[in-house]
Amino acid sequence: MIDAYSWPTPNGHKVHIMLEETGLEYKAHPINIQKGDQFNPDFLAISPNNRIPAIVDSDGPGGKPYSLFESGAILIYLADKTGMFLPKDPVAHYDCLQWLMWQVGGVGPMFGQAHHFRGYAPEKIEYGIDRYTKEAGRLYGVMDKQLGKSEYLAGPEVTIADFATFPWTRSIDRQGHSLDDFPNVKRWSDAMNARPGVQRGVTVLEADRGERKELTDEERAVMFGDKQFAKR
Repeated sequence: MIDAYSWPTPNGHKVHIMLEETGLEYKAHPINIQKGDQFNPDFLAISPNNRIPAIVDSDGPGGKPYSLFESGAILIYLADKTGMFLPKDPVAHYDCLQWLMWQVGGVGPMFGQAHHFRGYAPEKIEYGIDRYTKEAGRLYGVMDKQLGKSEYLAGPEVTIADFATFPWTRSIDRQGHSLDDFPNVKRWSDAMNARPGVQRGVTVLEADRGERKELTDEERAVMFGDKQFAKR
């Protein structure tokens, strides 16, 4: 049994999709990052960086419980555990890992900053908006070029690199762009959206979040203010 501690965000949905696609037995536990659940001691014990997602595998290495944080590491762990979505062939293996690292080091942080400056920042800072909107567009361009050469990011078969990247592209409008400007990304997005495991994965914990609303001052403090940066 995998216990997944998460929230319905792009990083959370990476792992939700992988769990659905592999068919592993799991239970999703909501960590409401707007209310501050990520700072609870029990969660910090498995995710010391106070970020979702994190997992606890009751049947980890050696048959013992094992906890893991960081979405990219979790995807590699689950791929190794199941033998799925991470190719064994050395070239294909590292092709997958390099595109996974591209997502973890580029797409996630840069798209996240675009979301923040375009939608969450309490004041409109044009420099930040312009910088991260343009960087998001650059990354989409890199992706579009790659997907013009291969069916999926790392080759002819879907891999954890696709599961990691896809959730971030679902909110391309919030990054100031449109799939219509990236035809290869759009083709790939349609293919990903058609997968039953992906369809199920992106709905995990949505009922716990409920209707999207503008953040309250308290929620802003938790996510972006002093509560976020307090020493623990």
